[in-house]
Amino acid sequence: MKTDDFDFCLPEKLIAQTPLEKRDSSRLLVLDKETGNITHESFSNIINYLNKGDVLVLNDTKVMPARIFGTKEDTGAVIELLMLKETERDTWEVLSKPAKRIKIGTIVKFSDKLKAECIGLGEEGIRIFKFIYDGIFYEILDELGEMPLPPYIHEKLEDKDRYQTVYAKNIGSAAAPTAGLHFTKELIEKIKDKGIKIEYITLHVGLGTFRPVSVEDVTNHKMHSEFYQMSETTAKTLNVAKKNNNRIISVGTTSTRTLETIMNLYGEFKECSGWTDIFIYPGYQFKAINSLITNFHLPKSTLIMLVSALASKENIMNAYNEAVKSEYRFFSFGDSMFIK
Repeated sequence: MKTDDFDFCLPEKLIAQTPLEKRDSSRLLVLDKETGNITHESFSNIINYLNKGDVLVLNDTKVMPARIFGTKEDTGAVIELLMLKETERDTWEVLSKPAKRIKIGTIVKFSDKLKAECIGLGEEGIRIFKFIYDGIFYEILDELGEMPLPPYIHEKLEDKDRYQTVYAKNIGSAAAPTAGLHFTKELIEKIKDKGIKIEYITLHVGLGTFRPVSVEDVTNHKMHSEFYQMSETTAKTLNVAKKNNNRIISVGTTSTRTLETIMNLYGEFKECSGWTDIFIYPGYQFKAINSLITNFHLPKSTLIMLVSALASKENIMNAYNEAVKSEYRFFSFGDSMFIK
């Protein structure tokens, strides 16, 4: 299976640069994964495709203002760090620019309250930093940091809350679980009123999720690991849904990878936490989810491979070509797809 099999032509004008004024006013392409049939909708009408007894699983991770700028203590050179994940208390894996200026022992100062020392070197510009601070770490980060918007977004984000879901709760992501950006609090209440259960898991999203696959053979790609957790309440609800043959509908590829990881490990849903580097591509047999709400993804990315595993590569490529022809908006601030 070749990475180029998951390529498609995307005009740059279709890459959404800013969020729509209303979250649920985005377009919705509904794809029947069995027949390949396509319906064009508005996201506000997603409720019409949900049935009483369905369980909707959302990722309640919260994006950190994870891009911070400082200066090297010895030379004054400007350094940019993008915080990816906390490996142990106050120790973070970061993407650094320019990486070649960062050696073990390098100290970067961000303010009078915050500095960090490099204690380890990784590949592709990855460095391990120990943070030293005076106060509450996340409050300091909130003062100093910027939202880590993907590199294909060039417009300034006026309201940083628009890169958070309305149900974001557990801070720790370097990127938003973007499928959830279409939901409003009002829409969630309408969904609940229809008899659809809503449950939450947490997966702290790392940048590895969004990077294009660089190897020629898909099976040689290595995913970065990401932290996840599931509560006892969520596990019980999902196990009952499975037993009763009700649909489990994942909101986003991050929720999908969490649910599939847990089911692969335990054969059921259970209260747990851990790290996952699951890579889902065609040939994978889904054990946890039945349907998926997702955005339109980058060519040759692990995400387009995941949705191709669920709906078949042929159906997905047809749907993507239709979305391009119909000028859907793509990527993080773009439109939505429901694979039913």
